[in-house]
Amino acid sequence: MTDQTTLRDGSAQTLTRRQAYEQRQRRRSITVAAGSTLAVVAAVVLLVPLAPGWAAVQRSFFNGEVFAKIFPGLVDAFVMNVAIFLWCAPIIAFLGLVIALFRDVRSPALYPLRLFGAIYTDVFRGLPVILVIYLIGFGVPGLGLPRPWNSPFIWGSVALVLVYAAYVAEVIRSGIDSIHQSQRGAAASLGLSEGETMRYVVLPQAIRNVAPANMNLFIALQKDVALLSFIGPVEVFRQAGVYKSLLANFTPYVGAAVIFLAVTIPATRYADYLLHRQRRRQS
Repeated sequence: MTDQTTLRDGSAQTLTRRQAYEQRQRRRSITVAAGSTLAVVAAVVLLVPLAPGWAAVQRSFFNGEVFAKIFPGLVDAFVMNVAIFLWCAPIIAFLGLVIALFRDVRSPALYPLRLFGAIYTDVFRGLPVILVIYLIGFGVPGLGLPRPWNSPFIWGSVALVLVYAAYVAEVIRSGIDSIHQSQRGAAASLGLSEGETMRYVVLPQAIRNVAPANMNLFIALQKDVALLSFIGPVEVFRQAGVYKSLLANFTPYVGAAVIFLAVTIPATRYADYLLHRQRRRQS
């Protein structure tokens, strides 16, 4: 049996009973989800202001006058975050790819490269990001290098590149390992060398498969740029700390959070879109 439903353009579309049932279930799910969300938001909006200390918290963290005063300065400082991200991201992508290829070499003569790749990823994935930033950001300039080579911008960026390249390398390597061995065999039967097989057959598929995972890593990188504030650069987190000290108010940190969310939420949704598209393509 079939049912008819009217489309937006006024035409009628015939649905099977199963399709009509699934459509009703989707509408019901959307209605329930919207209702439960509104109930939670209403509970938060109504109940939180009833807490005894809400007035003090509002003055300290959600002061509209302070927010309007410091927000333009935070946006200017965030430009430094974006600049550091933009010069680190392509270097991380390139270095991560190189390390992943090192880990995939199969020739006995190139085993030292494979060993180096394994040691590199083990070391830099095993260390906290902030510790690497401290060791490199304070250690290398301590050698007495001339300007500009003693800049915390340079060595803080190097620390981020070293850590995140290790994670990107492992993600790319997992993508390479996910390509079935039969494709290598088919490429070899067509006369392609190992290098050509990697370049034209394996690597394009591997990078496409791991694009959502790497997108999430670059979102995390954008947030971790704020850690460079501990070694000197005045980016948005450090600028928020300066405003907090000057105004004796924590609203600048809320302003910094708003700026980060304005960047990371759209990027996160895009990563989810890539993951959904990949799953749909594979199904």
